[in-house]
Amino acid sequence: MHKWIPVSTSPKGRLALAAVKAFGTRPFDEVTVAELAAMAQVTTGALYHHFGNKLGLYSFVREDVERRLLDRMEGAVAAAGPESDRSAAVTSALLVGLDFAVREGFLRILGDDPPAGSERDALAEMLSVSVAQPAPVLGRVLAAAWRAALTAIADGAEPAQARAAIAALRLQLP
Repeated sequence: MHKWIPVSTSPKGRLALAAVKAFGTRPFDEVTVAELAAMAQVTTGALYHHFGNKLGLYSFVREDVERRLLDRMEGAVAAAGPESDRSAAVTSALLVGLDFAVREGFLRILGDDPPAGSERDALAEMLSVSVAQPAPVLGRVLAAAWRAALTAIADGAEPAQARAAIAALRLQLP
């Protein structure tokens, strides 16, 4: 849980909103501190004051966006029920997550791997525990495939094609 609840009109809130928009559509390396500050109508000093650096701001907004994604994906798995076909439940979660990322414009921020030095990959962990028997490597593989689908869309592929690719995965889960 965040210690700070964003107020969109505050400098910190405007920076967070600008970062979600910028990092959602463009890779981390292509977004500059000056650009983020200008979008938020603050000085670059405000960004450093509130978030330490660009990576601190990115990590903050990525965690928030990723939590929104995981809430939806976990809901899709839960809706399938405990006795359901786990492969269908996981595929449903992947499709729900893909639709969310496309609809909200979060292709790059969710399509990228977690930031370097990040202790965990929350998406891979969620997918690992969603299969009948926890499988950490399977979670990582599924997360990588899902992120590749988002990156393909960000690079110009049709969302329907990426959705079909995810749906075509044939998971053989116990």
